[in-house]
Amino acid sequence: MSVSESLNAVCENISRVIVGREETIRLVVCAAAAGGHVLLEDVPGTGKTILARALAASAFASFSRIQFTPDLLPSDITGLSVYRPDTGKFEFREGPVFTQILLADEINRATPRTQSGLLECMEERQVTADGVTRPLPAPFFVIATQNPVETSGTFPLPEAQMDRFLMRLSMGLPDREEEIGILTRFLDGSAAEKIRDDLKPVAPADLFLTAARESRRVAVNEDLRGYLADLAAATRNRDDVTAGVSPRGTLALLNASRVYALMDGRDYVTPEDIRALAVPVLAHRLILPQRYGASSRAADIIKDILSSVKVPTEEF
Repeated sequence: MSVSESLNAVCENISRVIVGREETIRLVVCAAAAGGHVLLEDVPGTGKTILARALAASAFASFSRIQFTPDLLPSDITGLSVYRPDTGKFEFREGPVFTQILLADEINRATPRTQSGLLECMEERQVTADGVTRPLPAPFFVIATQNPVETSGTFPLPEAQMDRFLMRLSMGLPDREEEIGILTRFLDGSAAEKIRDDLKPVAPADLFLTAARESRRVAVNEDLRGYLADLAAATRNRDDVTAGVSPRGTLALLNASRVYALMDGRDYVTPEDIRALAVPVLAHRLILPQRYGASSRAADIIKDILSSVKVPTEEF
C-alpha cells in the first residue's frame, strides 16, 4: 500500500466513529503527516477527544491524555526526578508527554507557566529536566482542545504558543442528518467502546514519518512559491491586522500543501491545495487589535486575502 493510500485508510478508519467530518479528519491526518500540531476549538461534546483517540488507534500509536487545570504544573506534563532511598539516587519519571499522540484537553485552563511547558516539546520534540535533554518518541503529535465560548477561569494562549500549532480547526455541530447518523451508529455502545473493541490499526505509527519524507519530493513550482509569499505579505499590509504571518507560517503552509497533494496521490502542489489550507494554517497566526471574536475575524481576513491575491495560472 502506498503512503497516499495508507493516509487515506487512516482517514476512513477514523470516519467509522466520527460522523460527517471527513474534511476535518483529513486535515488532522495531514497535519500529523506534515509534522505539525493541531488546535481544536469547539464547544464540549463535538467529538474532539474521540477524534484524537481514533487517530491513535488507527495508526497503532501510543496515546496519552492530559486534562489541563489551573493547578497543573509543568512537571505534571514533562515528568520529574524522584529520590529513591533504596539506591540513594534520583530517578527521572517520565510524564504523559512521552507518547506519540498527546491530547492536551482544555489547554487554556492551565496557567501560562504550565502552557509554556509544552513549548519545547512541540517545537524541539524533546524535554529538558535537571540539565538532561531527553528526546520524545517519534512521531510526536499534539492535539490540543479549547472551548472558545467559555472564557471564565481560562488563560488565553500566547501568540508564541499559537504559532506552534500547524492548524487550528473546528469540529462544528452536526446537521440533522448527521446527528441522526450519530444516534444510529451508537445505539449499541459508546464511541469509546467502539474504538476499544472495533477500531483496528490500519497503519503503523511511523507512517507519519514516512509521509513527511515523501512529501519533500512533492514539487512546488516557482509561481506557487511566489503565491505563498504574496499571501503572507498581504497579511502584513492590512490596517486591521497588528502583526501578519511570520515566515514560519509560510513554511507551514508550504509543508501542509505538499502533504495535502500527496494524500491526493499527486507529486505536485496546485493553487487549490494552498487555498484549501490557507484558513486553518494561517488564520490563527494573525495578531488582531482585539482578542474578542478574533477567530472568526481572522478567518474572514484570510478569505478576503484569498479573493484579492492573484492566483497563478498555467500558461499554454
